Parts: sequence; structure tokens; C-alpha cells
Amino acid sequence: MMALPMSPSLIGTTRRVRPTLLALSVALACAGSPEDAAPVAESATPIRLAPVASATDNVTITAVGTWGARDEVALSFKIGGIVARVLVDQGATVRRGQALAQLDQREIDALLAKATIGVDKARRDAARVERLFRDSVATIAQWQDAQSARDAAEADLRAAQVNHEYATIVAPTDGVVLRRQANPGQLVGPGAPVLDFASRGRGQVMRVGLPDRDAVRVRVGATATATFDAMPGRTFRGSVVLVGADADPRTGTWEVQVRLDGAGDLPSGLVGRVSLAASPARGTAGARGVAAIPAEALVEGDGQAGVVYTVDADGTRARRVPVTLVGVEGTHVLVRGLEGIAQVVTAGATWLTDSARVEVKR
Repeated sequence: MMALPMSPSLIGTTRRVRPTLLALSVALACAGSPEDAAPVAESATPIRLAPVASATDNVTITAVGTWGARDEVALSFKIGGIVARVLVDQGATVRRGQALAQLDQREIDALLAKATIGVDKARRDAARVERLFRDSVATIAQWQDAQSARDAAEADLRAAQVNHEYATIVAPTDGVVLRRQANPGQLVGPGAPVLDFASRGRGQVMRVGLPDRDAVRVRVGATATATFDAMPGRTFRGSVVLVGADADPRTGTWEVQVRLDGAGDLPSGLVGRVSLAASPARGTAGARGVAAIPAEALVEGDGQAGVVYTVDADGTRARRVPVTLVGVEGTHVLVRGLEGIAQVVTAGATWLTDSARVEVKR
């Protein structure tokens, strides 16, 4: 075959390409394999350390609670009927025995009058049959039946008197009307709430719901403090007066009641934060082996299991340490499992992994 002639411009291009390909081949050969590449320097995570402190014998449990009367009751009528009058409004302070609401008593009064007439008749009949029996005119069975009818009529009268009495709601003790749930002219059934009433008979308390792991560590008489957003700058001190015997079926929490000193002027319904003195978790011997660390040092938590980080002897590597959560003491978390460890990581802890390179900042 005959070779085609190449133009001078194409020959020049070919000469330029060959040195370029040769340079690229040399560069790739010098680069070598990835294993031969220079290692990339590991960056250090900046951290701060905080000392591990020994815990006290008591720990503090913090929870949210509601302030109110220790005894709260829904007041209602014993029987149904038309509401004639509601004599108080929400927030009214009332005295024991004060009338609060009444039913329309026309029907009730009529039944009472009927029962009274029935008793009079039954008594007359019983007296007449007794005289006839003594004269041997009436039989003993007739006499006994007359006595039974008299007794039944007297029982009906007592029932009518009770219904008449409970057609008026009166305050069972000194207290406050929390809510009004019925108005004049309204038809209510037996036992339907008409007024929610807060009794002052046994004072006011803070109600707190605690999970089982905390409730079992609180005792009656334990000291407590409470603060309210509605009362800034005021701290109330008191003590635990009741720990529930079982859990609320709706929430699964145990009710704890706290009486506060000097809080009698606070209105019912205030929400506040309560700190309760509690014993360490069961299975611990006092505070032995329990340490207090800043709350920000705890990076993982699941039930009573948690994780913190410390550093190795030369302070360049992080070390992951599992801990057991015991409770809370102020701004510190109480844990077990830090024996022999003097410091834990606070700032920067959330970014660490086990054996990560760290740089301690002062």
C-alpha cells in the first residue's frame, strides 16, 4: 500500500503529543501505589476537663409539680333535678356549712310531705290494730303486719328527709371554689359534678409525679425546696408528707406530696419545680463509689446506664467509660464506675469516640 503524505502541521502536532504522554507516564510511575502515599495527620478535637467530685450521702431528685389543696373534691347533689340556684362563683372563699347551690325543691318537698302523711297513717293503723289485738279481735299476724307497715313508712320518711337535705350543697369545710360546672335551670343527674372544691382542712401541698426508680428513694419527712416561675426570686422550703402506695394507672407515676412553709398565700394551680432529698439508689452503700460529675459530661444515657469520656495518661487520647446513673445533685449527675478517674471531659465530649485524638484546652 502507498503511505499517504502527512502535512507539516500534523507532523508538528504529533511531535508535541509524544513528550506530553511521556511526562504523564513518568509522573504516574513516581506516584506509586496508595499504600506508599504519605499518611494524613489526624486532627485533634479540642476539649475541656472537669474534676470528678465525691458525692454526699443524699442525692437530689428534681421534678415538676402542681400546687393545690391537699383535699380536692367534686361537690354534687345526691339526687337529680333542676338546678335552682348556684350561690358562689369560681374562686370564692367559703366557710364550713355555707350553702353553695340548691335544686328546685318543689318535687322533693312533695315527696317529703307524702312520706310524712304515710307515717302518720301507718302509726294510727298500728295503734288501732294493737288495741284490737289486745281485745282479741285482731290476730297476732295482723298486729305484726301493722307494725311492719309503720316501720316501712318511717324508713321512707327518713329517706325523703335525706334527699331533701342533700338537695342543697353546703361547704364541707373552709375552702375555695375551684370551678363551677352547673348553672341555674340546668338539669343534672345524681352525682353529677356541680362545683370543684378545694378544702383547707388539711392545708395545701405540692403534688409531684415520680417514676418508680425515684419514688422508692423518697421518704416521708425528706427535705424539699420549690420555686415557681410566677414567683421569681422566692424559694420555698418544706418536707415530704406523703409518698403514694401505688402508681397512677393513667401515668404510671407515684404521687408525692410536699408541704411548703410560708406558701399559704399561693393560689391553687401554680406549676413549679421541686427538688427532693433522696437516698442513693438501692444496692449502694451510702455514697461509697458514687461520684459527682457536671451534667454536660454525660454524653449517653439509657435508663441507669450512661457514658462519659476521660483521657489517657499523656492526655492525648480520649477513653470511653461506661457508668451507672444514681441521681442528680444540683447541677451535677451522680454516677458509679469512675473509681480511680480524676477528670472527665465536659466541653467537646459529644464529638468524641473511643481513642480519638484530643487537645486539652485550659
